[in-house]
Amino acid sequence: MNTSELLIDAYSRIQEEVHGVVDGLDEKTLATRPGDSANSIAWLVWHLTRIQDDHVAGVGGYEQVLTADGWHERLGLPFDPADTGYGHTSEQVGQVQLSAELLTGYYDAVHARTLEFLRLVTDDDLDKIVDRNWTPPVTMGVRLVSVIGDDLEHIGQAAYVRGLLS
Repeated sequence: MNTSELLIDAYSRIQEEVHGVVDGLDEKTLATRPGDSANSIAWLVWHLTRIQDDHVAGVGGYEQVLTADGWHERLGLPFDPADTGYGHTSEQVGQVQLSAELLTGYYDAVHARTLEFLRLVTDDDLDKIVDRNWTPPVTMGVRLVSVIGDDLEHIGQAAYVRGLLS
């Protein structure tokens, strides 16, 4: 297994979990929050998808799927296309009310574009500096792994919320 294949495997596990958490739930259940300030399954899946779309497109040098493929309009959320959900207020979390089909559709489109990019990644690419706003500067490898970690954390939270609602 090479680096590209390893990353593809990790990102594919996220896709499996997204479907496992979302499939079979109606829009009301997806938007249900277990507490007044808690996140819903819909918000968590939308947010992890936005992070993956934003961050992988950033290191890959391509336009995000959200805007390139019309997902911003299809989702119909009242957020700026640059919004990833980071720092959202409770009110903003409550505005994410999406169907399972929209959530998995957007995620699958992001996943497909992520895999296209990852198939081209070489070991040498991983040391490329992609963000100088941190000390030490962030490499492509660190950014790609941080997205995996963030996505897995949020899909785990979504699975927990689904369990609470069952």
